[in-house]
Amino acid sequence: MSKHRSVLSSDRPQTFRARLAALDVGGRHRRVRRGGKRRAPSEVLAMLGARNFRRYVIGQLVSNVGTWMQRAAQDLLVLKLTGNSGSAVGVLTALQFLPQTLFGLFGGVFADRFAKRRLLVVTQSAMGVQSLVLGVLTVTGAVNLGAVYVLAFFLGTATALDSPARNAFVSELVGRERVAGAVSLNSAQFNVARAIGPAVAGLAVAAAGTGAVFLSNAASYLAVLYGLVTIRADELHAPREKNRAPTRLSDAFRAIRTTPELLLPITVIAFVGTFGFNFQVTIALIATTVFNSGSAAYGYLSAAYAVGSLVGALRGAGKRKPPTARRLVTATIVFGTLEALAGLMPGYAGFLLVLLPTGLASVTVMTTANSMIQLNADPGMRGRVVSVYLLVLLGGTPVGAPLVGLVSDSLGARFSLVLGGAISAVAAAGLSAVITARSRTPKESSPPTPVASPPPTGGGARRHPDSAPQPVVRQPAA
Repeated sequence: MSKHRSVLSSDRPQTFRARLAALDVGGRHRRVRRGGKRRAPSEVLAMLGARNFRRYVIGQLVSNVGTWMQRAAQDLLVLKLTGNSGSAVGVLTALQFLPQTLFGLFGGVFADRFAKRRLLVVTQSAMGVQSLVLGVLTVTGAVNLGAVYVLAFFLGTATALDSPARNAFVSELVGRERVAGAVSLNSAQFNVARAIGPAVAGLAVAAAGTGAVFLSNAASYLAVLYGLVTIRADELHAPREKNRAPTRLSDAFRAIRTTPELLLPITVIAFVGTFGFNFQVTIALIATTVFNSGSAAYGYLSAAYAVGSLVGALRGAGKRKPPTARRLVTATIVFGTLEALAGLMPGYAGFLLVLLPTGLASVTVMTTANSMIQLNADPGMRGRVVSVYLLVLLGGTPVGAPLVGLVSDSLGARFSLVLGGAISAVAAAGLSAVITARSRTPKESSPPTPVASPPPTGGGARRHPDSAPQPVVRQPAA
């Protein structure tokens, strides 16, 4: 009797601890199997448990906070140097983002030609040097508008060469089955930095000036460099064989054109990035011209959109199923509908509440599109394909933002939201139908080719590895 009681007493603490651990994981209850064994931890904890990915994400978070701090302080510095000239700030922004359009595709070529980790060490070091020089010039009083412009263009060039490798490197840090979650978690840390950085910059500028912010940003690059240097190369999920094929941009465009899983997300993002993702312009216009509110009310609206974006990124990081075209199209239609609905909200409170799910849907669109590209692009071509994605995502803003402003001036700020949401939703549905019909056309015309060809034992090896219709040809033959 005492022996039986002792066995029960020894089992109870183990079961209790297992149940308590199950409640702690992810902050929600998880069923515990018999024997005191709980289910596998959430995807977020599993990815952060990977040493390489954890160090990379933490380094990126610290660096991105510093980057957003510098963006805010840089605008304040230009306003101070020019006597509050808005056009000077516009020139600064253009110089910083113009290199993405000019050199972004070459960044994809470099990402496929060289080891991504070494390339990131070079580009991140260059950006750190830019912040250091700007900080020293500002602290010593030697800064002028021309120097700020030159350094902004230099930073934009380094960023354009860095972005394709940085995005494509995520898929080498985790296994293929966790790429979608890793992309979402990486997006989450970016949104956290976007929310924290400008607020910290405002306090830092008031306490120590803009020069101290630039120097702090330079120091923040040490975190990401430490993470990159200490990554274990033998744990990376990179192709073992070095890519010896010529890294031509034409190969990437051909792969995108012939692969529906690449063509759909890139074309959808081209429309959404140009017409839908212009909330920096529309929220400010709605707050000032429609609700006649001040900067505090505008800050609340921006915060609501940022909170929704963060929730969407964390929600996507917990998903285990791979991204699909249906999820991308559905999320884009939902995003467009919510954006149009936001434009129809009669009051400030309703507009703010609709921005929460709109931010969630917007991040779902971006992370789903990014994940589809990461998973469906050939590893030897991933950098170039990602550079095309970034080009249409960021390159559409210089075109879409002026159009949104023009529509707002002519028809009102509300109509710009309604129009942008409608274009995004209709484009997603239309592109899905067109690309689906286009991808089915070879199925009907391609079966005669394998019939006339030799047996598949020798002919299959001659097909180009990037040829997308391969599975389409085999299915009818089966």
